[in-house]
Amino acid sequence: MRIGITGHRGLTGDVEQQVRGLLDAAVRAYDGPDLTAVSMLADGPDSWFAQLVLERGGSLEVVVPAEEYRDGLPSDHHPLYDRLFDRAAEVHRTGMIASDTAAHMAGSEAVVGLADVVLAVWDGLPARGHGGTADVVAYARRCGVPVHVLWPEGAAR
Repeated sequence: MRIGITGHRGLTGDVEQQVRGLLDAAVRAYDGPDLTAVSMLADGPDSWFAQLVLERGGSLEVVVPAEEYRDGLPSDHHPLYDRLFDRAAEVHRTGMIASDTAAHMAGSEAVVGLADVVLAVWDGLPARGHGGTADVVAYARRCGVPVHVLWPEGAAR
C-alpha cells in the first residue's frame, strides 16, 4: 500500500500535536509490511508522516519536485530532510530546476500518481497559492485517487 501525503506547513503548538496524532492513527490503520510513504519531505506533515511510516517498518519513496527544492526549505529542516532522504527506497525527480509553485505542483502530481491513497492534512480552505494543499486534493480527486482528509476539529492555521 502506497500512501501519499500532502499538507499545510507551518503548523505549531496544539495544532501540530493534534495533526501528529492523526497521522499516527492513520499509519496504524494502514499498518502492514508493504506500507510505503510517498512524500516530498517538506517540513511539517510530509516529514512527520515519513518518519512514522519508517518507525513502523514501512518504506519511503521521495519525490523531488525541483533540484533547488531542499534549498528552499527552512534551514533548520535540512538535517531531518537529509536523514529521511538517505532512507528512501526510491527517489523520483520531476526534472525541474527552480523550486517554484509549478515545480511543487508537479511534485504533488507525482506523489498522487504513485499513491494508492492520499492523506491530506488540510483545513478545507482554498489554496493560498498554486500548488497548495487544496489544489493537490482536487487533483487527486480528479484522478480518482482516494483522499482522506486529516484535520483537528476546530483547529485553525
